[in-house]
Amino acid sequence: MRFPSSSHHRLFSIHTTKHTNRVTMASIYEHNQQKGVMLVSVHAIGSRNPMTRLARRLVLKGLHVTLAINDLALKNHSSIVGGVHLEYFSDGLPEDHDRLNGDIDIFMSSLRRFGPGNLSALIGSCGRKFSCVITMPFLPWAADVAAELGLPCAMVWIQACTVYQIFNCFYNRINEFPTENNLENMVVNLPGVPSLRAEDLPSFVLPANTMSTFDSILKEVFCNIHKYKWVLGNSFMELEKDVIKAVNDAGLPFWPVGPIVPAICLGEEDTIDGDLKGLTLFKSPGESNCLEWLDKHPPASVVYISFGTLLFLSRKQIESIATGLKSSKRPFLWVVKLPENQETQKVEILEEIKEQGLIMSWSPQTAVLSHPSVGCFISHCGWNSLIETITAGVPMIACPQWTDQPTNAKLVTDVWRIGVKLKKNVEGLFDGEELERCVEEVLTGSGSEEFRKNAAELKRAACEAVADGGSSDKNIELFVDGPKLAIIPK
Repeated sequence: MRFPSSSHHRLFSIHTTKHTNRVTMASIYEHNQQKGVMLVSVHAIGSRNPMTRLARRLVLKGLHVTLAINDLALKNHSSIVGGVHLEYFSDGLPEDHDRLNGDIDIFMSSLRRFGPGNLSALIGSCGRKFSCVITMPFLPWAADVAAELGLPCAMVWIQACTVYQIFNCFYNRINEFPTENNLENMVVNLPGVPSLRAEDLPSFVLPANTMSTFDSILKEVFCNIHKYKWVLGNSFMELEKDVIKAVNDAGLPFWPVGPIVPAICLGEEDTIDGDLKGLTLFKSPGESNCLEWLDKHPPASVVYISFGTLLFLSRKQIESIATGLKSSKRPFLWVVKLPENQETQKVEILEEIKEQGLIMSWSPQTAVLSHPSVGCFISHCGWNSLIETITAGVPMIACPQWTDQPTNAKLVTDVWRIGVKLKKNVEGLFDGEELERCVEEVLTGSGSEEFRKNAAELKRAACEAVADGGSSDKNIELFVDGPKLAIIPK
């Protein structure tokens, strides 16, 4: 397998015929069938999902792909799903350790202590020659394992390229960022990025950040970015063209290969996500009846609400959302998650609105977003949810909480103009009246037509990017097959 040299960072669109693509694909299969790549991920949905989907894409390009993951379901036997070979490596914690709700510092500390040796041993025992290790941002030590084994390393960036640019400029002290003394007044201006105030920045770069573990990991990644020969981004040229070009012009190897989403978002058959449902530490019910419920509603009429896999709203916020939904009189599908110690507690207003909509503890999100009856999505704006929403062409109501979500919300409202942002009150919360206002603005307000039009255009661009010959598809092929010339955005 040939990979592009480290000087080939810069990406531009190239034109190939369908016949040329067929020849290239045939040569890739023939050349790479005996070699492979090792992807490394942690078994958290926000990390696992894009890594497994990218793995499947690489399989379809002819590579032998192994995904190493700390999934206890794989401990005693490996598995092959969608052509991807799944292998277990230990994070060093006891089997009964709560990896979802437990102390993140304990988890990451154990992973750093035991992960390198266990991963190195796994690579050595697989009985296959690997040409590259592909990791994700929160496992910076995997790049050192690759170097010790004489292998090049790639990183899959699972957030926006805009956030990548912000972190690079912050951790390498290229630009000034807000401090406690200028938090309210400072505006951050970075190449390729819209002007950002403190409320628009990732929480990790603000003085109030208390997540020291993630701060240390991100600092290690960006202060040692030279360890990664490639950065494969879950974005696409047509979505973040200006910042992708700015990052590459600065000499950073950012290759957009997204959207890395389930096949159903692209109107294709799902070949891997469904098969992975059994390999999870997360509690997922069986197939939901929510799609049948959605079938009973007119197009673009239902409000979908979900705040991701890790975020639990307070009782007060749940009551505010319920009040706003009740006042809107709109049908809704709402994924409500309470912490385990509160699951038996009833929230009275939920009983009052249960005939108006469908309240669930889990939903098949990508199938929901792809359903024609969904008119808007109230979301925390995590990048996985956002890129799925863009690919599905659904307008949004942004309700960011922390990490990269405020920046993503800024892109939704001011750059792509596919939705609005919930405004918080003096207590830092949002109320029911504000939620009702946003629902009406997105579904029937003066800007609703523009939101739907912009969302539809991004959906088209997303599908074209990963289709044969699209901008992201070409970058995948360049990574796999290694051209003599590199590709930069024009």
